[in-house]
Amino acid sequence: MRHSLLLRLLSGVALAASIALTGPLAAFAEEKPAVAAAAEETSFDPASVNTFSGAFLAARTADFDKDYETAVALYKIALQFDPTNSDVKQRLMVTQLMDGNFSEGVKLADTLKNDPAVERITSVVRAMEAIRKREYKSAEKILAYNGPNDLDRMMNDLLLAWARFGDGKPKEALKLIGGMKGPEWLAIFKNYHAGALAAAAGDKATARARLNEAILDRNGASAAPDTFLRAVMALARLEAREGNKQKALDAVSVGDNFITSYAPLKALRQSIEAGEKQEQQVRTAAQGAAAVLFSIGGALNREGAEDIVSLYLQAARALDPDSDDVLVLLGGLAESQKKPDKAIEYYRAVPEKSPMRRISELQLGLNLNDTGKVEDAKTHLQALIDADPADLRSYLALGSVLSDAKDYKAMAALYDKAVDVIGNVPQRNHWSIFFQRAIAYERLKEWDKAEPNFRKALELNPDQPQVLNYLGYSWVDMNMNLEEGLDMIRKAVSLKPDDGYFVDSLGWAYYRMGRFDDAVVELERAAELKAGDPAINDHLGDVYWRVGRKLEATFQWNRALGLKPEEAEIPKIKLKIENGLPELQKTEPASAQAKDDKPVQNTAPEGKAADRKS
Repeated sequence: MRHSLLLRLLSGVALAASIALTGPLAAFAEEKPAVAAAAEETSFDPASVNTFSGAFLAARTADFDKDYETAVALYKIALQFDPTNSDVKQRLMVTQLMDGNFSEGVKLADTLKNDPAVERITSVVRAMEAIRKREYKSAEKILAYNGPNDLDRMMNDLLLAWARFGDGKPKEALKLIGGMKGPEWLAIFKNYHAGALAAAAGDKATARARLNEAILDRNGASAAPDTFLRAVMALARLEAREGNKQKALDAVSVGDNFITSYAPLKALRQSIEAGEKQEQQVRTAAQGAAAVLFSIGGALNREGAEDIVSLYLQAARALDPDSDDVLVLLGGLAESQKKPDKAIEYYRAVPEKSPMRRISELQLGLNLNDTGKVEDAKTHLQALIDADPADLRSYLALGSVLSDAKDYKAMAALYDKAVDVIGNVPQRNHWSIFFQRAIAYERLKEWDKAEPNFRKALELNPDQPQVLNYLGYSWVDMNMNLEEGLDMIRKAVSLKPDDGYFVDSLGWAYYRMGRFDDAVVELERAAELKAGDPAINDHLGDVYWRVGRKLEATFQWNRALGLKPEEAEIPKIKLKIENGLPELQKTEPASAQAKDDKPVQNTAPEGKAADRKS
């Protein structure tokens, strides 16, 4: 099973439906009103709102923007005007939970427990609170579920099993998990939780058997990688604690084969090799219940599912506040929502002795940069490099900060050091180091140093679309290796056909080669894929002009201008709006556009993306 199957399931989950913005004002949230845009630029005091409609509308806007703190304050004001309004109470409860205020959310869940619109949310929240308070029999009563949804049923059964474990009935709990029925994707969750529960109960044989089944489930690993990695580490800790050092290391190797350079696995391997005592991550019913929501939240953690994932993870954190992987996932979620200050808060909460501390520190540095604290970010990330010069993730993180700052000289020097660390026998996963080094030298206009690094990156990873796109376009732009370059861009597009930036590169390459009709086709498609990108709209305007569609060209240039392009591009676009493009020179095989008009490539490395999402 792949992630998409679980995401399709999400559409049928009653819990997800309860969280979504619904009702007569849902349309209001779909397109951000002008007042919301203005609110982003000016400070807003919720206390200044003095009507129900004003408070409710402003709350829904904040809710849609995932500004949960402001939404909570505004929903509370709305309730002062209409204390019995169930819609407001429902949204207040949900936003409190997603803002991490679990205790306040639980209080509202108790008052709304008979409201069918949010029954699934209130049941889960109340059950988690009962488990947190060790009121296991109450949790069992709350967790009764006879609905048709496989995901809801799985969640309830696993939570019920952990409640029975907490009530001193581990055999009943294991029997319940063993009897769970459902689709094939259920296996990874069943096996991990049965193994973790058995380990917590001291049933080592069952724990070993179920955890082994979990880590051999390759389809399950692809569907729920976070749960798979928990299973790997649980088995490794179990074997290490039993004195089976080699078996423990073998388990870690299974994880290494699934995901390379994963810092927690590296830290666990070092700990096992050093003979340190290993403790299981899940030892109590509360931690087990938190692990259930972590498992599901991690599996559903994709674009479009942020609300339900946030609720799951916040509930998990309430039961297991020091869970490092929960905190890192919450940090990544905050990043995806463009809330770097919130992300920093989560990353700083990761315990210092956690094997995920290094990841959290890397992410923290990147988010410092996102908040505008560039020098702090550089200092922080350089300190991480100094502490462990062999960790190449640190170079990628600092390199991305230097790239954002356009300090390409420092960026090149940094990646020179990283290549020295790699040595004479680079591995496949080192491609991103050479790719970033190539970009730095290309930006410094030192092509004689850039090209060998692009080629090395492709040698290590021949089908890497970013490298294919960048090198192919660079050749076309310099009017060299034209057919090979064009083939590279086409291959990048075939590997990622829905990447608007790659399609833009293909269209712009055709433009540079004077193949304007072909360029129109690709650039129109790029503009559909990335409608809000100023550079793509600018390029489409250029090619429209060349094929005689001058009115449409002017429209596209004006559109690009309204989308806030880079500062240096603004006068160029304005000049085109006023005068159009100059006539093509007959002696030139491609466009007469100056080489300085070369579009900025989408160069964010996959290595950087991995650091930022963990």
